[in-house]
Amino acid sequence: MPTILRIGGLRVVIYPNDHRPAHVHVIGAGEAVFILHCPDGPPELRESYGFNRSDVARIEAGLVDHLATLCSEWRDIHGRY
Repeated sequence: MPTILRIGGLRVVIYPNDHRPAHVHVIGAGEAVFILHCPDGPPELRESYGFNRSDVARIEAGLVDHLATLCSEWRDIHGRY
């Protein structure tokens, strides 16, 4: 399971056998899935387990900061968004 980057100690993962639309899994004490809406964003929370609203807001801000990298990684792994 390739970790693409880390945000505040949380792993941001794109699974190689995953499906569209382009999205990431954020894993730490909980897990959240964000649809990236590549190439321009913004990321959208699809589901979250074990993160509070404050955690989700921090994660989303980190994803916005790294959106270009995440979309590029998705495209490298999966081709289309």
